[in-house]
This record gives sequence, structure tokens and C-alpha cells, in this order.
Amino acid sequence: MSGKSATATRLPAKSAFYEPDGEGFAATELTRGPWDPSAQHAGPPAALIGRAIERLDGVGAGPGDRVVGRVTFEILAPVPIGPMRVAAEVVRPGRRVDMAEATLADGDGRPLMRARAWRLLRREVGIPSGLAARDHPPPPAPDRLEPADAFFPTGHDVGYHTAMEYRFARGSFVEPGPGVVWMRMGHPLVAGEDPTPLQRVLVVADSGNGISAALDYRRFLFINVDLSVHLSRMPEGEWVCLDAVTVPEPTGVGLTDTVLRDERGPIGIAAQTLLIAER
Repeated sequence: MSGKSATATRLPAKSAFYEPDGEGFAATELTRGPWDPSAQHAGPPAALIGRAIERLDGVGAGPGDRVVGRVTFEILAPVPIGPMRVAAEVVRPGRRVDMAEATLADGDGRPLMRARAWRLLRREVGIPSGLAARDHPPPPAPDRLEPADAFFPTGHDVGYHTAMEYRFARGSFVEPGPGVVWMRMGHPLVAGEDPTPLQRVLVVADSGNGISAALDYRRFLFINVDLSVHLSRMPEGEWVCLDAVTVPEPTGVGLTDTVLRDERGPIGIAAQTLLIAER
């Protein structure tokens, strides 16, 4: 079956979420989120930060010798669709474990997102067979599901919602309650580059609150102020599955809990703290 939705294939083949722009990047309209037409969905900038973190060298190891085990993003302000820069560094070096920090800023240098990540030395370990992962019933494979044909209205023909392909095993964008959906990128993160496994999972992990919305989006906002992703391994293949539940509270605070999977099984979890408000 086709790897892209009908909307995505109508866009220029060279389209990407970001175009290189000198020492920084220019966000394209494919990054547009559902809440504000001038702001990005948090998934693409999270993946752009992840790109910078995974490229860092470590003590006695190059970028390919480290794997991100956990990364937490603090969303300081809406991320505009425009020029931006990402700076990353190792702040706690170590031969087997290090901590990296990264900041995404706009063209004027104003910080928009900050992240901290633990990176672990990649090595082969003789783990005994038969150790079970989380006991979660596997969803049908994405090639057995139909592409989603309904996204809650954003008022725009092009954005993150058209740059990704969605296949629901449970729920939908317009059906309140828990959701299980396979997602994959229809375009590169950065023009001229193939997305890495880390980038593929980070670009979708922020969608948990959208695919498991417990409240009517026409009456309520449920915007996350952070995103924390824990990974036991990197995804294999293009598809990443989100099995998400959102719990809103009358205090104006909510939480989204998401199990992340690939076609082989669970790969990690993601959590989002939500601001709940009436429009």
C-alpha cells in the first residue's frame, strides 16, 4: 500500500519540515500545528532537537555509539513557523552514560524549547530470552488498516496533519476517548536527509494528547507544556504506534500517557502534562 496519504503526495517531493538556512533552519508550513496557524506542532521541533542531541560526540565514543534512553522537553513558548537555531552540548560526560542539554531558539535568540537527555553507551548484552515486555495487546499491523480520512478542522490545507500518515486501530481524531494509531512521516525532517529512528519516534510522540482527546476540542484546549519520552530501544521501520490515554481534571491539569510501539512490539512510553482550559 502507498506510504503517503493522498494529501501528502500532492505536495512537492522536495518538501520537508525544515530547510537548512545558514547555521540554522527555516520551518516550512508542514510544521503547522492545530492550535495556532502561525505556530508549529511540537513534534517536529522535538525531533529537530533530538537530531542535535544524537549527533553529539561523547567520552570515548562517537554519535553512533550512544543511544538516547530518555529525553524530556520543556515547551517554553509557542514555536513560530520561521527561522530557528538549535544548540546542544554534553553537560555531564561519562564513558557509559552522559547527559545532553539542547535549546531551540527563534531567529532573535529567544528560547522556545529546552531538553535534557540521558544517552547510554550502545553495546551487545547477553540478555536471557523470554523476558516479557509490557503486557499490552498488539494492535493490527498498519498495512491491515485504512488511512485515516478525518482530522479535526484546523482551517488550513497544509500542516503537520497533512505531512503525516495516520492509521487508527482504535478511536479517531473526532471521537473522544483513548486512541491507538500508527503514524509515519510523509516527508523528511530536514531537507536532503533520511530521518533517523530517534527522529521518527520524536516527531510523533507529542501527538498522544491529540489522538486520545477526552474533551471536545471545540469547547476546550488541552495543550501540553512538556513531553517526556523513555525508550528501551529505537523503532524499526517507518511506522510508530501510539497507544494513548488522556485524563483531564477539573483543576485545569491533565495527563496523557502513551505506550510507543513498532511492528515488533513496545519500544517505550511518553508522558505529557496538559493545560486544560475552556475556549
